[in-house]
Amino acid sequence: MKMIRRSLLLSLVGAFACATAVFAADFEEGFKPLFNGKDLKGWDGEPKIWSMKDGVVVGDTSNVTLKTNTFLVWRDGTVDDFVLRFKYRIKNGNSGVQYRSKEMTNVGTWVVGGYQADFEAGKTYSGILYEERGKRGIMALRGEKVVWDENGKKNIVEKFAESDALQAKIKHEDWNDYEVTAQGFHFVHKINGNVTVDVTDNDEKNRVASGILALQVHVGPAMTVEFKDVMLKRLPLNSKKN
Repeated sequence: MKMIRRSLLLSLVGAFACATAVFAADFEEGFKPLFNGKDLKGWDGEPKIWSMKDGVVVGDTSNVTLKTNTFLVWRDGTVDDFVLRFKYRIKNGNSGVQYRSKEMTNVGTWVVGGYQADFEAGKTYSGILYEERGKRGIMALRGEKVVWDENGKKNIVEKFAESDALQAKIKHEDWNDYEVTAQGFHFVHKINGNVTVDVTDNDEKNRVASGILALQVHVGPAMTVEFKDVMLKRLPLNSKKN
């Protein structure tokens, strides 16, 4: 019996040490949490929609009627070159994370436009790069490597994966890992470790070097989106950025 207890104790200690090492590794690599796990301090959005529950950020539109997409905006900084990692789970509707974006105060409170790492409860748009409230709209569909040229023309230079194959690796109404890398004007989205888009933005008229982060709930039928483990790593500014 003593041997069994000792073996069990060693297993628990080993598991704890492993989990601690993984957690510490994220911080050693420069990733920092953007939520404190207790409340929405440092963020700003419609209180009827956004809340923190058991360490999870929840956006729930069941008690409101939206006239436009609305956002939870990070107030503690802006982003330029970075890696963003987060987990998401969504039931109904469409959501996403805005980056290098701006508030559209002429439209309304908590309205944001700019680059968006899109995802949804459906089977088409998760992982795409979308320009919210921008002229270019869908900047890259899933599985595309795209270069936007200096004249604002979209050039698909490679179809590196089939959209349906990438969708098959996304969990329905369950937690998924999303990663966004923005370095210079090169943007890469990944879901569950799989690259979904690879975009280079050479469109000097419309591209953006820095801006805000924000989380989206979408106009339409009632939806619920959840975020957790939202971690940001800042990167050295790319020398090509000008």
